[in-house]
Amino acid sequence: MTDVVDIASRAVEAADLGGSVAPHDLSMMGLFLQADIVVKIVMMILIFSSFWCWAIIIEKKSTLRKLNRRAARFEDAFWSGEPLDKLYQRVKKGPEDPMLKVFSAGMEEWQAGVAGGMPSKESLQASLRQRVERAMTVAIGKEMARLERGMTFLASTGSTAPFIGLFGTVWGIMNSFSAIAHTKNTSLAVVAPGIAEALFATAIGLVAAIPAVMAYNVFTSGLNRYADRLDTFTSEFSTILSRHLDRSEAGRKVA
Repeated sequence: MTDVVDIASRAVEAADLGGSVAPHDLSMMGLFLQADIVVKIVMMILIFSSFWCWAIIIEKKSTLRKLNRRAARFEDAFWSGEPLDKLYQRVKKGPEDPMLKVFSAGMEEWQAGVAGGMPSKESLQASLRQRVERAMTVAIGKEMARLERGMTFLASTGSTAPFIGLFGTVWGIMNSFSAIAHTKNTSLAVVAPGIAEALFATAIGLVAAIPAVMAYNVFTSGLNRYADRLDTFTSEFSTILSRHLDRSEAGRKVA
């Protein structure tokens, strides 16, 4: 008789416990709202990082397209045969552009070097070439540093977001095991919500990291190509100035 009473008592307790398990909303918003405060903070950090990464991605894509289009137009004007002095006076009033700034830096140094007359000694000519190239190289460095802003955030998000999400996952699973220990019930209804919240944190981490890594690789390649374009233009500009100095020296010898 006692055994029957014990069995019935346990059955009632199990029924009460089963009925006390409230249904969980397993939608994305529900998982976020029902998550532990630590997991919520992790999710909010990852969501903010993802939005910021997409803002950088959109800005960089638009900027690179615009820069390459302007560079193509300027190169056409540069090789059109228009005198460099006139081209400089025209473009220095134009919009801010890295290639125009590099060209302007070279022209300013060139005009400062020949303000007192064309240098006649070979050593002075070589010094002028070096100063022009150095001024243009410094301008390239400054402009590329400006264009690369935001790339560090993309790289940091791509490398750390999965681990931040994993931290939220571990924390959520710890809470699930705590729920098991507290209720002394291994039912899936008790364990599943915490595990779902934990895995949701990892999913958000991957959503933030994957586009950041892909965009970082694409933009790094695009920025490197643009930097090579500026370096090539610097070499071409230096070659043109060298020819001008050589022609000036040859004319002086003939005279």
